[in-house]
Amino acid sequence: MKTPTKALALSVLIAMAATGCGAAGQAPAGNAKPAESVTELAPNVVKSGFTAKGGNINVLMSSDFQTLDPGNSNYVQTANVGQLYYRTLTMAKETAGQPPTVVPDLATDTGKVSEDGLSWTFTLKEGVKFEDGSPITSADIKYGIERTFAQDVYTQAPQELNAALDAGGYKGPYKDPSAVLKAVDTPDERTVVFHLKKPFAEFPALASRSNTAPVPKGKDTKLDYTNHPVSSGPYMVESYNRGKSLKLVRNPHWDAATDPNRTALPDTFSFSLSTSQATISQQLLANSDPNAITLDSNGALQTSDSAKLADAQVKDRVASGLLGCNDVLSLNTQKITDPDVRKAIALALDRQSILVQYGGRRFGELTQSPLNSKMRGYVSTELELDPAGKPKLEEAKKLLEGKTYPKTLTFGYANNRDAYKNTGTVVQQNLKALGIDVELVPIPAPNYYSVLASEQLPDMGRSGWCGGADPASVRTSADPILGPNNDGTSYGFSNTSRYFDPQVSKAMFELRNTTGSSEELGKKWAEAFGSALKTYPIIPLIRSHTNSVVGSNVRNAQVGYFFGGIDLSIVGVEH
Repeated sequence: MKTPTKALALSVLIAMAATGCGAAGQAPAGNAKPAESVTELAPNVVKSGFTAKGGNINVLMSSDFQTLDPGNSNYVQTANVGQLYYRTLTMAKETAGQPPTVVPDLATDTGKVSEDGLSWTFTLKEGVKFEDGSPITSADIKYGIERTFAQDVYTQAPQELNAALDAGGYKGPYKDPSAVLKAVDTPDERTVVFHLKKPFAEFPALASRSNTAPVPKGKDTKLDYTNHPVSSGPYMVESYNRGKSLKLVRNPHWDAATDPNRTALPDTFSFSLSTSQATISQQLLANSDPNAITLDSNGALQTSDSAKLADAQVKDRVASGLLGCNDVLSLNTQKITDPDVRKAIALALDRQSILVQYGGRRFGELTQSPLNSKMRGYVSTELELDPAGKPKLEEAKKLLEGKTYPKTLTFGYANNRDAYKNTGTVVQQNLKALGIDVELVPIPAPNYYSVLASEQLPDMGRSGWCGGADPASVRTSADPILGPNNDGTSYGFSNTSRYFDPQVSKAMFELRNTTGSSEELGKKWAEAFGSALKTYPIIPLIRSHTNSVVGSNVRNAQVGYFFGGIDLSIVGVEH
């Protein structure tokens, strides 16, 4: 899943939809001990075990959400806040520092599979209701899924579930209202049956994606649905002033007996959507609002603030954890067409300096791939990047000898975080040594991934992924990042580099319809992904470890492995 202003978590992750005090190999003055790897840093949950209801959480954010519509969101921030106002058939339940576990949510269990593996059946819990008191039915689940097929309307609708369904070219409920999505049956008001192209062992994880959030057909206002999505969760929208504020209040028709996953402790959540990251960081460090948290990447911390995390008044208020989120530099393969030129750009990068812009080793570590060894069936890819992040300038120059390549490129970055702009400055300096001028192009953070999906996409841009539907699965990361579209004819919707290779992309498309265990298929996906990665459509940068400071009244503050920020489903506040 994409991270909206970073990485997706994803990687999520984190975003999704989460990246962030000295560079690798550099220790603070007076400390000769080398920095730990982020994979060795234990997660920290702030003041866990709190159970009291009431109070208000203030969520400070530097920009608005891309969307609140569950049918148009592939971002970890929206998935995080979405836990409060929508539910799905299953749910990815977070544990700090570990990949999430798929558990039942609206459904009574994580699904029952047919003997041939081609059908999955879910039964809705009794007594689940929308915010107006009307019952949530299987038809509402199906309609929510149908909307996500309308990619002409919802350009960022998640597609992993849709790609697995035997949908027969279905294009959504709007262009042809008489068309039927035969891949989803609703034999009665509480039963949903999915029909797949091929067996998919990880399908319960796909059912946790926002596709399966119920949407009452009569309340569908298409793109305006983001202004007031109808709640099926513990909170509902009281007011939403785009770009400024959002307030969530309790949904009186949510029944805690049907929902063991969300503690729903605060009475309200108040979001400020236009506070600069520098201000957020200062306010949280100073504890000027004891009820405050942030969902911004890396807890909105500025590089210069890193040392303050050890202060006596701060250290007990730092939630932290390793994420499933990875940042990459995505290269527009339709502009930078030659794999050797892309490789030269990769070799010329000073990735160690980029890590410094993120805050150093406490906030992440350099990676050679968005995939990692915790994934089932993982196979490593041997790239020629220096693991320590040092540039290989002479090798890069040699690759460009006799080549025709663009001498001017644009680097797009989300404008809400200095680290993103500073990364662009490093890229600018590095590529100047190759005779390439780089123009830095700021993009409003809420629109960042929409721009990457449009004809106005830059030649290069930082992108992120937080592990997809199942962060422990190779497929749910490899396929969205570099895989083809649903019919295998072009690049996929999360494929920000627009990578498409007739042979490799065809192999990925065929893998979608290949049977086998998660481990067996993971290995095949990892090998196909590795073949694509060796042509450098993306350049691996950083796997994130997030530190997020919270106010002194905040309790149960946990950094989600998938969300890359404070997990809103369990947070509470002393009042």
